[in-house]
Amino acid sequence: MRVAFVSLLAPGHGDAPARTRTRRVARGLADRGHEVVWLCARWWGGDHDVFEDEGIEYRSVTADPSPTAFAAKLPLALRRVGPDVVHAVNSPPTPGLGATVAGTLARTPVVVDWWRDHPADAARRYRLLARGADAVTTPSRTTKTRVREHGADGDDVRVVPESVDFDLVESSGVDDRFDAVYARRLDRHANVEAFLLGLAELRGRDWTAAVVGDGPERDRIEAIASDLRIDDRVSFLGDLPRRERVEIFKGTHVVAATATWEAFATELLWALACGCVALVEYQADSSAHELVEGRERGRLVTSPAELADEFVAVGDLPRRTVGPDFAEYDRGPVVDRYVSAYRELIGE
Repeated sequence: MRVAFVSLLAPGHGDAPARTRTRRVARGLADRGHEVVWLCARWWGGDHDVFEDEGIEYRSVTADPSPTAFAAKLPLALRRVGPDVVHAVNSPPTPGLGATVAGTLARTPVVVDWWRDHPADAARRYRLLARGADAVTTPSRTTKTRVREHGADGDDVRVVPESVDFDLVESSGVDDRFDAVYARRLDRHANVEAFLLGLAELRGRDWTAAVVGDGPERDRIEAIASDLRIDDRVSFLGDLPRRERVEIFKGTHVVAATATWEAFATELLWALACGCVALVEYQADSSAHELVEGRERGRLVTSPAELADEFVAVGDLPRRTVGPDFAEYDRGPVVDRYVSAYRELIGE
């Protein structure tokens, strides 16, 4: 199968969750022997318009990342590729709209992978994109609801979650220094203070905790830990490599997820795959609760006080270093879900 990825910005323009997700899917398809072409704005040097890296052929549609110019040149670029299916992203929406128009003209199905609504994007263009795509994939039911609000038919929207590398989980060591862990980028949505307030309720108990991640809010969060007089028991570890994160998750009993916004709670998924018990504070703009609903090793809370109570309550659950129930989130099965969506559309 030949798959054309349409994303104005590629990983070479800088890391971002949606771009990382797109690259992971593209590499997963290439590893399975599919032909993968990524149409994007040029981010590499030299005067060549095409080059290949890790099985992905990158093709420059425009030299500059202008959504309008990119969309205008996209139909011709897609005609030259001749894909069986087009995999576009939702933001910015103009290139995705260009892909749907080109797909209609060439009778090629277009799947739009919708990570989140970006505040800089026009709602009107989102409505056109949601209705114009042949199918939409989202990382969570929370995002699926947003896409349906833009006018997409619910039957055309399917959830394809983020994934983890189970081989890495099973082969990694165990770092058992901590009883509780929080892991995420420390930005304005992180809400780490809820985690710290819950721990502060348990000053009289014996525990240690870690905060994994970095970001603009780190200094403020460390100051809160100091004000709560628990800074001697909370280690701020910064932005660790994936293997080190996995080792910490495997050795820690409880993971807390309290962020106010998550298109998909990726770090929570990794922790669950490593056997952690999850305490998730319900937030209207976060999909984290979807990973623990109905699971024995997951609890939903609505306040730091409830988080503290559940931290004590789950103490009797056995410690684990692998969460076998989350094998369905392994890299392979998740890529297979994309392939199934493609084949279904091609068959139609």
